[in-house]
Amino acid sequence: MTISEAELRTLLDERDIVNVASRYCRALDTKDWSLLGDVFIPDATANLSSPKVLVGLDAIVGRIRNALEHLDDSQHLVGNHEVDVDGDAATHRCYLQAQHVREAAPGGPNYIVAGRYEDELVRTEGGWRIAHRTLVVMWTDGNISVAHPD
Repeated sequence: MTISEAELRTLLDERDIVNVASRYCRALDTKDWSLLGDVFIPDATANLSSPKVLVGLDAIVGRIRNALEHLDDSQHLVGNHEVDVDGDAATHRCYLQAQHVREAAPGGPNYIVAGRYEDELVRTEGGWRIAHRTLVVMWTDGNISVAHPD
C-alpha cells in the first residue's frame, strides 16, 4: 500500500492535534500554566462552563488557574478523538474525564467531571493551536465542594 503525500500530511496533522489536547491536560495536571501558550493562540476564546465566553489567553489561563490551583491534584483524561482537517483550519472533539482531589474539602476529597471538548484550531508557525474551545459537561460525581476554594 502506498500513501500519498496529502494523506501523510493529514495523518501528521491529526496526530499533532491530538497532541495539543494531551498537552492541555498535562498543563492542567502539572499546573504548568505557561504550557497553555503552546495550546492556545494568544487571542483564543473559550467557553469553559463559566458564565461568559473567555477572550484571550490570559483570561483562559486565569479561569483554569482559579479552578485548579487550590487542588491537591487533578487528572484529566481525554479519548475518542475526532479530527477534521481542512487546510490550515481544523475541528477536534474528544471526551474527557477529570478527577479533582482536595483532601481538606468538607464532605470528601473527590470530584469528577465528565464531558467533551469541542475545539476549533488553526495552524501557526509553532504548530496547531486552539482558537476556540468549548467544554460541554455531561455529568459530574462526588463532592462539588472540592471544586471551590475555601
